[in-house]
Amino acid sequence: MRTFQSRPERDLPYSDEFSSAEEYIESLLDFTTNSETFRFLCGGVHILDFFTTEPGVFVAAVPKEWQAFLLEKEPMVLLDFLMRDDLSSLSPNRGPGSPPESLVRYVKDIRKHSLRRSFQPSKPKLPILPRSVALGMKTKKVHEVTHFAGYIDRLAEDIAETRGKDLTHFVDFGSGQNYLGRTLASPPYNKHIVAVESKEANMAGAKDLDILSGLAEKEKRVRNKKLYHRILEATDPSQHNDEEALKRVARELGVTDEELATIDLRSRKEMQATYTVEEGKGTIEYVVGRLEHADLTGVLSQLRGCEEEVDQDKLAMMAVSIHSCGNLSHYGIRSMVLNPCIHAVAIVGCCYNLMTEKLGPPTFKPPFGRPSLQPINARVAREAEKRDPQGFPMSERVSTYNDDGVRLNITARMMACQAPQNWTEQESSGFFTRHFYRAVLQKMFLDRGVISRIYHGEETDKSVFNTSTNPVVIGSLRKQCYTSFAAYVRGAIAKLTTNSEFSQYNEVITEKMGNITDEEIARYEDEFRDRKRELSAVWSLMAFSACVVESLIVTDRYLFLREHSDIVQDCWVETVFDYRESPRNLVVVGIKR
Repeated sequence: MRTFQSRPERDLPYSDEFSSAEEYIESLLDFTTNSETFRFLCGGVHILDFFTTEPGVFVAAVPKEWQAFLLEKEPMVLLDFLMRDDLSSLSPNRGPGSPPESLVRYVKDIRKHSLRRSFQPSKPKLPILPRSVALGMKTKKVHEVTHFAGYIDRLAEDIAETRGKDLTHFVDFGSGQNYLGRTLASPPYNKHIVAVESKEANMAGAKDLDILSGLAEKEKRVRNKKLYHRILEATDPSQHNDEEALKRVARELGVTDEELATIDLRSRKEMQATYTVEEGKGTIEYVVGRLEHADLTGVLSQLRGCEEEVDQDKLAMMAVSIHSCGNLSHYGIRSMVLNPCIHAVAIVGCCYNLMTEKLGPPTFKPPFGRPSLQPINARVAREAEKRDPQGFPMSERVSTYNDDGVRLNITARMMACQAPQNWTEQESSGFFTRHFYRAVLQKMFLDRGVISRIYHGEETDKSVFNTSTNPVVIGSLRKQCYTSFAAYVRGAIAKLTTNSEFSQYNEVITEKMGNITDEEIARYEDEFRDRKRELSAVWSLMAFSACVVESLIVTDRYLFLREHSDIVQDCWVETVFDYRESPRNLVVVGIKR
C-alpha cells in the first residue's frame, strides 16, 4: 500500500517520551481517569462558586504543598513555569521558593500527555490568496484558509494517485461565510464545493462574496425603470425594500397586473447569485440544512443532477471543515463510515463546549465526594443525564475504558478552548479581573438571598465538595462595566432587572439587591481583593491542564476511525496551522479503503 505524501511519520503527534501511539493512548486514558488533581481541575471547578464556601475552592482543593508557590508567583511567571520553563534543569535539592516535587511531576504529566502542536506547512510556498478571494477574512482566517486549502489540495492529489480516481466534490460541514470553499473553488485549485450551512444569513453573505470574487454573477434584473421610479417616488423611503408595500402603492396608482409584471420589485437581498459551470473551473453549491447526524442523503439530494435519486456510486467526495462547531466535527468524521460517497475526511474541530455527552454520570464513587468530572455547580449534571448518542466520546475504546468510560463535562470541554500558550499579560489581567468580579458578585448574591446553597450529600457535610449554589449566569456586560467592581455590580443589577431574557430574576434582584450601597460593594471588594491571586492561579492551572482535554478529544476521534478498519484504510492526526495564529490546529484525517 502506498504511503500518502501528506502523512506524517506517525499517526498521532505524541510526545517523544512514548515509543508508539498505543503506548501514548494507554497512558493518556490512565492519566485522565486516575489523576484526581486533573479530574478536579478539568471539570470540578466552577468560577461562580469560587468564594461561596469557606475556606474556598483554592484552599480546599489545591494540594496544600502547592499553595504557597502558586500564590507567590506573578500570573505570567506562573504560566511560564507551567508551559515553557525547562523543568529538567531543576535541582533535586531545591530551597525555599522552589516548586514542590509533586507540582513539578504534575506539570510534566500534563506536558507529556498533550499532543505536540509544532507546525510545518504542507508545501514550502503556498499560493497567496487574491484580494477578491480574501475579502472579509481577518489575518487569522487568511492563515487558516491559505494553509488548509493547500493541505486539502495535496491530500486530494495523493488520494487520486493512490485510488486512480479523482475526488468529485468537497463537502464543507458548517461552511459559514464559505471562506475555505471559495478559496478551493477559485484558481489554482478549481475544486467542486458543497457548502452545507444552517444559517441563511451566512449563506446570503457568502453568495455576495462569491459575486465579488468572480465565482458568481448577480442575477440580471429586467424592469420598466420609468414605472418603477414612479412607484418609488410614491412610497415611503423606509419601505423601498418591501415588495408587498411597493405592490400596494402600485395598485393605488392604477398600475395594471400586466404592467406590474414588467417590474421586478424584489429587494437586492432577494436577488439570486448565478453560477456558471465551466469545464476546468471550480463550482460552489449551497445546501441549506441543520445537520443533526452524519447521514448525508438529504444533502446529496439537493445537488445538481441529483434531485430525484442520489447515485452515490458516481460521487467521490471528501468531507472537510475548519473549526466545525461542537458535534459537527463528529458528523463530518462519521460521514465517511455512513455514506458510500464520502471517500475521505479532513476535519479541524473547535467549540468543544458545544459538544454533547454520551455516557451520562459515572457509576463509581468519586474522589471528591461527588461525581467524577462534575463541577461543584450542579447544572452540568443535568446536561450529562441526556446521554446523547452523538456526543463525546465517539470511540469504543474511550467509551468503555475501565468498563465505565472516560467523561468530559462542559466545564472541562470549555477550558480546552482557552489556548493559554497564547495569553498575553494584558489579556490575562483582563479576564482574571472579569472572573474575579463574577465570583465575588455570586458571593454577594448568596449572602443577600438571591441564590441558595445546594447540598449534593448530607447537609451536615459542609465541605466545598458537597455544596454549591444555583448561580445567576449573567453573561457579558458592556465594556464600561469592567472598569471597576462597583461598575460591574451596578451593570449586572441593571441587566438582571431590565433585560427581558432575565425576567425570572427581576423581582428577586430588585428586592434583595436594589438597596445595596457603594460602601457595601467596596467592603466585598476589599474583603476578597487579596484572594484574587487564588482565582488566577486556579484558572491558569485549569487552562494548562485542559491541553490534555483537547488531546483526549482529538485522540478519541482518531480512535473512532481506527476502529472502523474494515472501511478506513488509513487515519492520522497532524497540525495544519501555526498555534500562535490559530490554536485549534489539529486535523483528523481518514482515507477510505
